[in-house]
Amino acid sequence: MKLIVAVIQDKDSARLSDALVEKEFQATKLASTGGFLKAGNSTLMIGVEDDKVEQVLDIIRENCQAREQLVAPISPMGGNADSYVPYPVEVQVGGATVFILPVEQFEKF
Repeated sequence: MKLIVAVIQDKDSARLSDALVEKEFQATKLASTGGFLKAGNSTLMIGVEDDKVEQVLDIIRENCQAREQLVAPISPMGGNADSYVPYPVEVQVGGATVFILPVEQFEKF
């Protein structure tokens, strides 16, 4: 058994959750915050048998695609303002960061 931990953008969480339920996978959703953009993320924990890992990864790939977004940079508080760019920059957001961990034991009460 494996535990899949997927960190995704909030915009993708409802679509991914619906797709997982449709394929009869259960997930626990946790609210999280990204470090780079300081924006809301969702972290899904999905427990699956080893032979279902690729199926879940395919569902994640289909529903959490990267895209470009304009972001207003945060002013450097007390830092070096020489490299501060005061206009929006285009960054890649979305997609998913996925960790696959072995599960030694699973209990459900």
